[in-house]
Amino acid sequence: MTPESTQYTLPFTEMGMDDQPKVGGKNASLGEMIRHLKSAGVRIPDGFATTSDAYRYFVEANKLEEPIRENLDKYHNGELEIDEAGRNIRQLFQKSTFPTALAESIREAYTELNHKYAEQYDEDSDTYNADVAVRSSATAEDLPGASFAGQQETYLNVRGVEDLMKACKSCFASLFTNRAIVYRDKKDFGHMDVALSVGVQKMVRADNSCSGVLFTVDTETGFPNALLINGAWGLGENVVKGTVNPDQYYVFKNRLDNPDYVPIIDKVTGSKEMKMVYSGDDGNTTENVPTSLAERQQMVLEDEEIIQLAKWGVAIEKHYDKPMDIEWVKEDKTKQIYIVQARPETVHSLKLNGMLKSYRLRENNPTLLLKGQSVGSVITTGTVKVVRDTSDLSGIEEDTILVTEMTEPDWVPALKNAGGIVTDFGGRTCHAAIVSRELGIPAVVGTDKATDELKDGDKITLSSAEGDVGKIYKGLLEYKVDEVDLGSLPKPETEVMLNLATPESAFKWWRLPVKGVGLARMEFIISNHIRIHPMALVHPDQVEDEEAYRKIRKLTTGYSDMKEYFVDKLASGISKIAASRFPDPVIVRTSDFKSNEYAGLIGGEGFEPDEENPMIGWRGASRYYHENYREGFELECRALKKVREVIGLDNVIVMIPFCRTLTEAEKVLEVMEEYGLKRGEKGLQIYMMCEIPSNYILADQFAEFFDGFSIGSNDLTQLILGVDRDSGLMSHVFDENDPAVKTAIREVVERAHDAGIKVGFCGQAPSNDPEYAAFLVECGIDSVSVVPDSVIRVIHKVAEAEGKG
Repeated sequence: MTPESTQYTLPFTEMGMDDQPKVGGKNASLGEMIRHLKSAGVRIPDGFATTSDAYRYFVEANKLEEPIRENLDKYHNGELEIDEAGRNIRQLFQKSTFPTALAESIREAYTELNHKYAEQYDEDSDTYNADVAVRSSATAEDLPGASFAGQQETYLNVRGVEDLMKACKSCFASLFTNRAIVYRDKKDFGHMDVALSVGVQKMVRADNSCSGVLFTVDTETGFPNALLINGAWGLGENVVKGTVNPDQYYVFKNRLDNPDYVPIIDKVTGSKEMKMVYSGDDGNTTENVPTSLAERQQMVLEDEEIIQLAKWGVAIEKHYDKPMDIEWVKEDKTKQIYIVQARPETVHSLKLNGMLKSYRLRENNPTLLLKGQSVGSVITTGTVKVVRDTSDLSGIEEDTILVTEMTEPDWVPALKNAGGIVTDFGGRTCHAAIVSRELGIPAVVGTDKATDELKDGDKITLSSAEGDVGKIYKGLLEYKVDEVDLGSLPKPETEVMLNLATPESAFKWWRLPVKGVGLARMEFIISNHIRIHPMALVHPDQVEDEEAYRKIRKLTTGYSDMKEYFVDKLASGISKIAASRFPDPVIVRTSDFKSNEYAGLIGGEGFEPDEENPMIGWRGASRYYHENYREGFELECRALKKVREVIGLDNVIVMIPFCRTLTEAEKVLEVMEEYGLKRGEKGLQIYMMCEIPSNYILADQFAEFFDGFSIGSNDLTQLILGVDRDSGLMSHVFDENDPAVKTAIREVVERAHDAGIKVGFCGQAPSNDPEYAAFLVECGIDSVSVVPDSVIRVIHKVAEAEGKG
């Protein structure tokens, strides 16, 4: 290799993805974006990269290849531990010198970058030294399924040519960190086939602002229409490493191109206990400092910035035609956001689309120990090993559940042997989450207190298969794994839809071949996510229980108007469910708590009557126009209106439960119109739960008020047979197969169709007994809605009943 014929540095403006073998995926991607995405408004700091030729020239000039191979051979033969082999190789690099031609090329490229930014900042171009970020980018001819993320080193806030040269040498050496050696072995890459390119990029300081990461798919399920952003105060390393629990934002991508909508479907404020800033006399070192109470309670991004980032993410994904993992920074001085890295997402983007594997616990009412954020959609069992530093990393086996505050990149050689990971801190984009996905290890991150609550030797079950919330249960619980080839399923004419209880599970089931959601229960969102009685938020001054009032104040921190807490949380929960099936219909049932259940919400006792039989008492439609709940129903309507008209999920259909009389139907529609939900306006459809004898007796007249019916077999059976469905003593009488119940269902379907409206079935019967689905098909039902675990069985049974099975 002769210096005269070789290019050792390339400016970002002259690079693209075709140059990946020369400058690695990370640097090639930066050049690609600078060249092609400025028209989309994407801001990327400029810079340059050393080439793979530069690395190989460095290795050749210093005669490093032979001693590198010797150390690797000794490691693979068991003569050296990974620590010693890696350290030996890195020392070889540090003791080496830059060949003159390579050193001059780096100096010239840095000088050119200085001149560019000196002019932009109105500085003296002869004396200005740009602060730069110096990042490693591994290069190889073919990188499918390998991100090399976090395997090599990054050096921030480097200033001056001498410090730059030191950082470049350290980057070369980091090609042989312990974690990088193990990673290449696992991915079957030849160590001498991979080179190291150094990216030198104008530094974007975020000491007094924020930074984070963005994934253009849901990181846990691969759901393609939701984009995930994490952010925290200060430098981004805390988000990547999982040192803090960051803010989390979900954006619905399908509505980003419509300026009438703000499609943010979820915002969660992270605790963000600390922030990383620069320190020291030279400003080249970093330290974590505590955040203020105001910083912990405040989100790092405004809605406008979330949308801007999301649009950039979609533009980048569209350009590359694949899901992307993106790092962003908000600059201190200008308060402008920059994209500083983008790489392909290497887990879900490579999964086969035809197979669906799902996990579910077999045991009822297990003992829940901890909650966090789920990673991996898997259930596993094992023995706890608490890891506080590297000295605890020995003895990790396949059934070891590693429990730690946060993982470190150097732990990868040990992590690959673990059966699961649990952390105190971190979000879905932290190091522990990224590594566990790539290694195929389930994890629960951000539990806050796992290292305090769990002890060495504890037997636990780790579940990341229950939606967003990851759970740690006591003991080694039994679970079942189901796997199905979705491409082999029949396609019945009768629509099979989902019953979804909670937003956490919505994205998990996006690949199921269903035609929407037939029943989304609002009360589950209220009880699990809001927890406060709506009237207690409307009239907090009437909450007499002091402890309840303190809980309400704590939960609504950051809201000047407590009512907005209810609207935001409810809208977010509904939006997740609606986004998971868009544009297919999602039927959301307004709240159907009984008075005793409402009383169990925080602050609820003072707003609820004491009823002898709440099951047939003040519930459903009768509450919505009543003066004692009307203001609470207004909040429900406002949340639904926000989902449809602000976020843009107009596939939501509203369904009214337990509507006893025609007069009640009229009153409810009038109240809904008063609160901005007018049937037929902006495409709004309103359905009715058909679950009371009066509903099927007067089906043709109820059809004048509603766009569709959905049969709820539990209440219908209860009221036709006169049996309390919660009574254990009478369970032998409660039977949805009773001829009286089936006659009512058959007549409702006929009358609804005669009236020209659709009718579906959202009761439990087909989920428990797929034969019931065949009966519904015989009745001519338009849709059957069942719980996710029953979908496959019911699709087969429905197709069979139609003669297609």
